[in-house]
Amino acid sequence: MTKAAEENQTPPTQEAPGSAGVGTTPPAGAPVSTAVGDTGPPGRGGRLPRVESLTGLRWWAAFFVFCHHMTQLAPLPIFDFLKYGTSGVTFFFVLSGFVLTWSAQPGTKIRTFYRRRFARIFPLYFLTLVAAFFVFYRVEPPAGMPWIKPVSMTVLVLSALLLHGWSNNPAILYGGNPAGWTLSVEAFFYAYFPFVWRATRKLKVAGGLIICATVFVLGCAYRLALFHYKTEVPVLPQPVLHSVAFLFGIGLAIALRSGWRPQIPVWFAFLVTGGGLYLLWYSGAHPTEIPGAVSMGLCQKEVLTLLYGFLIFAVAARDIRGGRSLLRSTPLVKLGQWSYAFYLVHATILYAIKEYHGVAGPIGWANLTWYAGVLAVSIFASWLLYRFVEHPLERKLRGPR
Repeated sequence: MTKAAEENQTPPTQEAPGSAGVGTTPPAGAPVSTAVGDTGPPGRGGRLPRVESLTGLRWWAAFFVFCHHMTQLAPLPIFDFLKYGTSGVTFFFVLSGFVLTWSAQPGTKIRTFYRRRFARIFPLYFLTLVAAFFVFYRVEPPAGMPWIKPVSMTVLVLSALLLHGWSNNPAILYGGNPAGWTLSVEAFFYAYFPFVWRATRKLKVAGGLIICATVFVLGCAYRLALFHYKTEVPVLPQPVLHSVAFLFGIGLAIALRSGWRPQIPVWFAFLVTGGGLYLLWYSGAHPTEIPGAVSMGLCQKEVLTLLYGFLIFAVAARDIRGGRSLLRSTPLVKLGQWSYAFYLVHATILYAIKEYHGVAGPIGWANLTWYAGVLAVSIFASWLLYRFVEHPLERKLRGPR
């Protein structure tokens, strides 16, 4: 049984006067959990249908991030394309907004929501931050290893408090556990989600789609303005910039909750997403051959938001219709459950290996053996962390339901 299924076995508490109803099973950190429940109309005491395929889907997003980071140890001939593995975090931000809204139930106080978010993301985050310190920091960093940085208490404290994502200084933004900056962004999302939910909970299909269109257009407009008016337009911090993806996910979930059920074949959604990623790569490599390539590159994050939102919506809609899905298979659901730990620990393992071994070798397909080995070690570590740290501590810290 998944964590979400366990949480949904108990009825929601009654909403206190003046509290905002928020999700009882929202996402966690970068990779997020999905809501599971029995079919029923939202807002009338019923539960929404299962969307457990998103648990399996989030594993592939974490794996895409892993493939990008592995190019630092064992580069493959498709090195340039794998840099789009960083877009996995955009997927997680869209998924976060979608799942928080999809699973939202009247009856959870704001302080309860915050406590549960803390229980879900912080214990494991803090443990992996401590582990990362011994890999990425030294009092006297060795020469030739730029990923190892001098000890900075300011950076470490900001990282521990999940505030480092507000700095655009790379030494701070990627401080502590380099993967942890996304948790700083997620913490910002969690801070304002209850209020967005209160303001949007009565919207229907049109309202949800208007949110999607509005944030997409505003995001693109900002990117283009920043490029053309560099001195006049301020550079916004990461939590604000990535709110486009989060709010886009909220809009999609509102539309789906309200009954919008377009029958989008999931194979087609994967084809569109993969084709879009290829187009982004090709337009960046050959900008003169693709009309609008420069604008597409500038608005890359927004284009990725659109692609991943389309995929998430198609997968969730299929689950609601009761369609068969390999993403709901036991192995993928397990990997999806472990993906938060996998996301937080894989780079630490990878760079620890790189420090003692160096780069695996020249660019080539033979480096796939390194991918397999590091992947196996990272999955094993993520299972241990989920089984003995993440899951038990979350259950202990969540408090009464």
